Amino acid sequence: MNDDPSAASPQYLDIPDAVRIAYHRSEGKGPCLVFLPGFRSDMTGSKALALEALAKSRGQAFLRFDYTGHGASSGAFTDGSIGDWSRDAIGAIEALTDGPLVLVGSSMGGWIMLLVARALASRIAGLVGIAAAPDFTEALMWKNMAPAQRAELEDKGVIYQPSDYDPEPTPITMKMIEDGRKHLVLDRAIALDCPVRLIHGQRDPDVPWAWSQRIADALTSEDVEVTFVKAGDHRLSQPPDLRRLVLVVDALLDQIEGV
Repeated sequence: MNDDPSAASPQYLDIPDAVRIAYHRSEGKGPCLVFLPGFRSDMTGSKALALEALAKSRGQAFLRFDYTGHGASSGAFTDGSIGDWSRDAIGAIEALTDGPLVLVGSSMGGWIMLLVARALASRIAGLVGIAAAPDFTEALMWKNMAPAQRAELEDKGVIYQPSDYDPEPTPITMKMIEDGRKHLVLDRAIALDCPVRLIHGQRDPDVPWAWSQRIADALTSEDVEVTFVKAGDHRLSQPPDLRRLVLVVDALLDQIEGV
């Protein structure tokens, strides 16, 4: 018998536009804990599984899933964009959960988290960002490209960049850049008043740690705490990082439940 939750077969949810979302869900009390993966990541990573274990230990409802073009869900990665992936998240959450929510977003998932929270504001009980990367397509990709890269992207519609996390290069599409501009959140106040916890490694080579401070400054909520990890990288997936994440989420759930 294999007790590894990452090896379990997912369930599938069909939502409009021929989209099939792979997911794992655990029943339990509210608020439901929802994990939102990062760019080219999926729901089988160590952070998702650590949070699933926490939820089960508390008897908390939990949901993890893959965006289209990621993991076990339908579609090609190069067909997707921030708007598509936030649509996937909203569709999965609306179909598979009830009541209040605590969203946990990693990297790009932190951007999706803010978009979902804006769309489902009345249900949001709390947010946790891990190296959250809102607006990264514009501020961290497009603005950092050389003029020749921008010209190639505009001409061909896609370029490929080396990845530190995958042997295959990362495809960057013009669709993703243009769609990202429609979903920017750091250009104005983020009108959310729930408790928010942000964790960011100060040795993150991909998303500057100051990004979490920018998010904190943009949020209207007064209950915002930012944790900087001096030796932390982008993934924050080492055992001490996972323990920290679990403690932060556990304490937030206790606060929300009035424990």
